[in-house]
Amino acid sequence: MRDETGQIIFGAKGKQKDKPQPNTDLRDTENVPLNESVESYFKREVLPHASDAWIDHEKTKIGYEIPFTRHFYVFQPPRLLNEIDAELKSITNRILTMLEKVGVSA
Repeated sequence: MRDETGQIIFGAKGKQKDKPQPNTDLRDTENVPLNESVESYFKREVLPHASDAWIDHEKTKIGYEIPFTRHFYVFQPPRLLNEIDAELKSITNRILTMLEKVGVSA
């Protein structure tokens, strides 16, 4: 965070004492390839665009993303409109028949 004059605001007490305070509106995350160090990625991809950015190592997580849709999705073309209309008509007729059985007129 910065004050009105543009100076960095530092924490006053606790764990944040003398550390620059983050502006949570500017917080961002990055997906770093597993075969690359976080620091080298940060220097190459982040610092040129945000020179006052830093890494909060307490929030750094190591994991792997598996894009299931990309690997397992099989396209199925939508049904024809006349098939959908026929199904809706059939369901509507079933509902009307059930309502007539219980004495409700539609």
